Amino acid sequence: MAKVTVNHVYKIYPAEKGTNVIAVEDVNLEIADREFVVLVGPSGCGKSTTLRMIAGLEEISRGDIYIGDRRVNDVAPKDRDIAMVFQNYALYPHMNVFDNMAFGLRLRKYAKTEIKKRVNDAASILGIEGLLDRKPKALSGGQRQRVAVGRAIVRQPKVFLFDEPLSNLDAKMRVQMRTEITKLHQRLQATIIYVTHDQIEAMTMGDRIVVMNNGKVQQTDTPLKLYNEPDNLFVAGFLGSPPMNFINGELKQERDAVVFKEMQGGTIEVRFKDRPRAREFFGRPMLLGIRPEDIELAEFSNTGKAAARFPAIVDIVEPMGAETNLYLQTGAHTVVCRSQRALDHRETGHRLQFDLNASKAHLFDPMTTSRVI
Repeated sequence: MAKVTVNHVYKIYPAEKGTNVIAVEDVNLEIADREFVVLVGPSGCGKSTTLRMIAGLEEISRGDIYIGDRRVNDVAPKDRDIAMVFQNYALYPHMNVFDNMAFGLRLRKYAKTEIKKRVNDAASILGIEGLLDRKPKALSGGQRQRVAVGRAIVRQPKVFLFDEPLSNLDAKMRVQMRTEITKLHQRLQATIIYVTHDQIEAMTMGDRIVVMNNGKVQQTDTPLKLYNEPDNLFVAGFLGSPPMNFINGELKQERDAVVFKEMQGGTIEVRFKDRPRAREFFGRPMLLGIRPEDIELAEFSNTGKAAARFPAIVDIVEPMGAETNLYLQTGAHTVVCRSQRALDHRETGHRLQFDLNASKAHLFDPMTTSRVI
């Protein structure tokens, strides 16, 4: 296995009238040996283009990419010692599963006994030993994806690249394949770079996550660090379901506390005692960010001294079984509360008291979109 280094990499496409479109802008990544790193972001953010530049399928406009200690900018894809799993499986329809998995090894003139051993070992790992004689058309989507992964495993490459491999599967199969790929990483101890637009895949699979938007890296960190300490509004809003609530208001000083007050007569007011940088923003517009699970019905709340209590009208109730999403009207905003209680539609239309956990609240500068520490 090997580390992957991406230094100041750009991908620039020529456009009309002599202009350029920057698809990837100044991306810097250091992916350690045996690490599982996920590139995540909305469609068009540059994540797949970055992966394809690492694979050699896209030419680098500027910057350098290293696999191990070898600079690979001008190295052909077949010579980079990588294996890629595509979104559409890319299986040969006229070949059976064994031949699909063995094809790359035959091109490299491996001995028949070695090919058979590698294919059988990979099939055993993926649980597809009984499918080796079938053609792709006789397989389900999940089985085809296992074959595509098996074709990558038999190569025993330095780096595995996955480009949205689960996007064509149904919800249940996605969950199953997610756990299988995670187990595969633990078993092979491989370096894996994985692209997805699905934040749940990113949060559950990656050792580290690279959040991208508009061709730029927004933040790189562990899943929990990204979730709990987002650098900016985009990262805060992209990760989490339901997404983080953003509330417009302003800051003011009250005795020894910094107080956030919701704009336009809203009911939310939050007192902070440990936000020294917030004093720079007195009298200016400010955004408060709070995750739905950090708001709870006051009667069920256990936030103690950190609670900021406010009244709100319950507009919509979404029973989820063990928990419930409540859409609240504060007078100025719609706010989502994810209650840990199983509630039903009888709460709809009622004005109730809610507790916001101030210790979990974030403040964002709406001008720069950065989080204020």
